[in-house]
Formats: sequence, structure tokens, C-alpha cells
Amino acid sequence: MMSEAIPNLSAFDDNALDRAFAALKQQAGEEAAALTSADGLEAFKLRWLGRKQGILTEVSSRWLKGAPPEAKKAVGERFKTLKELIEQLREAAEGAGPTDAVLAAEAIDITLPGTRRLTGAEHPITRTLNEITSVFAALGYSVGVGPEVETDFYNFECMNFPPGHPARDTQDTLVIANQERRPLRDRLLLRTHTSPVQMRTMERQPPPVRIVIPGKVHRNEADDATHSSTFHQVEGLCVDTNITFSDLKGTLDHAMKALFGSSVKTRFFPSFFPFTEPSADMQISCIFCGGKGCRKCKQSGWIELLGCGMVDPAVFAFAAEKQPAYDPKKISGFAFGMGAERIAMMKYGVSDIGQFYVGDMRFLGQFA
Repeated sequence: MMSEAIPNLSAFDDNALDRAFAALKQQAGEEAAALTSADGLEAFKLRWLGRKQGILTEVSSRWLKGAPPEAKKAVGERFKTLKELIEQLREAAEGAGPTDAVLAAEAIDITLPGTRRLTGAEHPITRTLNEITSVFAALGYSVGVGPEVETDFYNFECMNFPPGHPARDTQDTLVIANQERRPLRDRLLLRTHTSPVQMRTMERQPPPVRIVIPGKVHRNEADDATHSSTFHQVEGLCVDTNITFSDLKGTLDHAMKALFGSSVKTRFFPSFFPFTEPSADMQISCIFCGGKGCRKCKQSGWIELLGCGMVDPAVFAFAAEKQPAYDPKKISGFAFGMGAERIAMMKYGVSDIGQFYVGDMRFLGQFA
């Protein structure tokens, strides 16, 4: 305790005072010389200059206030000199900076190899989505987004999949539990395609509309080398007056050339989708063999890439319930959809879709 370090004076003559204050000066000098860190300096200041338990406070209380009247002047002069010395020692320690010992402890060996900062990069799926989106953005398309948890109405019914329609069976659906008490159209599910964003956009915005919709979708199917229960789609929608199938073909032909090179050719085959009529599957000439025929295109020279078609008037009829401008007698439009993983696998030569999802840095590092 501080009171043990500062004894009471039994004599107040000059010799006794000189000896007592000289001992404190020596003690302060030794402690100041031993300071090696900022923490030590702070402890020194608290020990000597602290208001409540500092040594100077204790000296003032025991020696100055306790001195007889005739000795107070002598004690006061020596106390003032001691306080000035403490302040000088403190200022000198603060100005001196770290000692050699502190510098040695903080020294850096510049011969050691530096810490390498890893450079991040876009995931190949994200990169593919951005590439596809940028192609259509250059054509004047805006980006549409929507919820991954959808209602049956937006995911199926308004896309011309009425209850009991056989086309629903091709999109094995992951439904949210405990929805049985709700009306069918209000039941929640994980969206099986990004088409609901088309309807949500048309309900908010009158024609003309040009949107591209990248997003994650979910289907209850077995995972294998080319299929995954969770994957990504990019859909597009164009609605205006006098939109024809020729506009659809020209738009997709330009987009494929922008994505795969100007030498790529496209062709269309009749198909079926509930929300488009007529519908088509689009193929591109094999980017691996240039259309000559190889194992990847099964010797056909062509690779099926996406589905498309003219928007079915029934879909416009649903949109017209909230946005009367979508009168199928006055407007027309086309829609298309493609899987981002399939395009990424083609562009980057990936044979197993599962590699995109396992988080293996050895695989993902190739795209940095």
C-alpha cells in the first residue's frame, strides 16, 4: 500500500527533510529509467501523480499537512522541487518513445516471405449469369428479380399451368410444409422457374416491357452429373405491339453470337411449353467441333440450349386482370429461358455440375 512506502516523519529539520526527499527523488529516477512501454509509463504516472493514491498525494497529506507550522515552508519548497522532477521525468519518458528493448520485440525480419493475400474472383455461375445479363442489357433489357418462395398462383396458374395440368408433373415441386388449409393458389413453394417474375413485372408495368431475369430455382429431382435440384435460370420477356417470332429468332441469334462467338449458328425446332404458343427449342452449332460432329454433341453438330416461344394469350389475360394494357388482341411478346449451369459447363469445359456447389477451392481457383 502507498502508506507503507511513505512513512511518517519524526523530525522536520533540514537534514531529515533532505534525506527523505532525496530518497524519493532517487526512487522516481530509477523507476523512470526502467520504463520500456506505454503501459509502464501509464503505471508510472498513476503511481506518482495519481490524485487519490499517488505518492505525491501521500507526501502532501503526511509530510506537508502534518508538518509543524515552522517547518511547513521548508517542506513545501522541497515538495515543489520533487513534483517538478516527477513531471520532468514523465515528459522525458513520453518524448523518448519506445526503448531499444521494445523496438527489438517489434522488429520485423524482412528476409521472411511475406503474407500472401488471396485474390477473390466471381464464382463461375455468377460470372455466367452476369455475362448473359450484360448481353441482354446491351439490347435495352432491364433486370427483373423476385422471391424464391412463391405462391402456386404465380409459379403455375398464371403461367397457364391450371390445377391438374399434366405439365405440372414435369416440374417436380418442393412445397412448404403445412399449407393444406390454404387455397391451392395461395400455397407456398420453392419456385421451379423464374417465370413468376414475368407476371409480377407485367402486373406492375404496362407495355412495352423488356426484362431479363436471372435467379435460383428448385426442383425435386435426383442429382447427377448434369442435373441438380437447385440450379440457376435466365429468362427473358419482351412485350410490345407487333412483336413477331422473327424478333425472337433475331434476338436469340445475336445473344448466342455474343456469348459463344460470331461463328455460332442457331436453329429452332417445334416444342411445347404451357406459357408460350407457338413454342420452340433452340439449338446452337457445337462450339467444340464447329458443327462437324463430336462426342459432346453426339455427332450431330448441334447442342440444344434453351426453350422459347411467343407468349400465350392466356398469360396476357392473367396480366390484364391488374394491368388492362395487356390486351392479347393489341399486344404480343416472346419469352425464353436457359439454364446458367449448362452454359457454364459448355464455356468452361466442366463435366460434372456438382463441382459448382461443393466449394472446392482447387476447382474454383481456376476461375480467379
